[in-house]
Amino acid sequence: MATTAAPPTPAFSPLYQQIKALMLRELQAGVWRPGETIPSETELAGRFKVSQGTVRKAIDELAAENHLVRRQGKGTFVATHGEQQTQFRFLRLQPDDGVSEGTTRRFIDCRRLRAPADVARALGLRSGDAAIQIKRVLSLRDAPVVFDEIWLPAGPFKGLTAERLSDYRGPMYQLFESEFGVRMVRAEEKIRAVAAQGESAELLALPEGTPLLSVERLSLTYGDKPVELRRGLYHTATHHYRNELS
Repeated sequence: MATTAAPPTPAFSPLYQQIKALMLRELQAGVWRPGETIPSETELAGRFKVSQGTVRKAIDELAAENHLVRRQGKGTFVATHGEQQTQFRFLRLQPDDGVSEGTTRRFIDCRRLRAPADVARALGLRSGDAAIQIKRVLSLRDAPVVFDEIWLPAGPFKGLTAERLSDYRGPMYQLFESEFGVRMVRAEEKIRAVAAQGESAELLALPEGTPLLSVERLSLTYGDKPVELRRGLYHTATHHYRNELS
């Protein structure tokens, strides 16, 4: 006699995770804008009809994930890429001697193109949709160490030009956030070893065949929507790619 399989047990997320999801929805909808203060824990507890401790736990996780920033005596704010601790959180290249110095950047090109098939797939675009291609070089201690090819969906970044990029003094992600309303909240990366050739060898001032680290990053905004494909080539003779695992 055949046995009847037991019905699947429903999966329930903890209450604070449900509140966290609701708060993320508010962030995604732009109810709370980057740099703005969010309602107090007491106000949020009243709105969501939960305890203040539950709200605090949700906020703790959102702060740990760099969505929010706590400021002692001032409240909790929506994080921005202008925050000191988040400005370069996706840039993992560090000098071997541990002496961190400011980077300089040079934009080579910024143009609107029909997205190649692989770029369209990565960014969730339809075949033939327009994309913006940016090429730039980052230098540390006056030596070029990173060549980036960056692809963005054209729709959210209408009006972006090489001049706007060059004139903006803050981090590029801060420009995307403040002027185009696009915030990068997380990223996925693929890393492999390659050899310098052609354009990358020329722009990094390296002989052809020099070993480079290839870092392909897909950056996502709220709702895990892809908004940037970045292909970076890193010269690591005097630097290393540093990551923290937890």
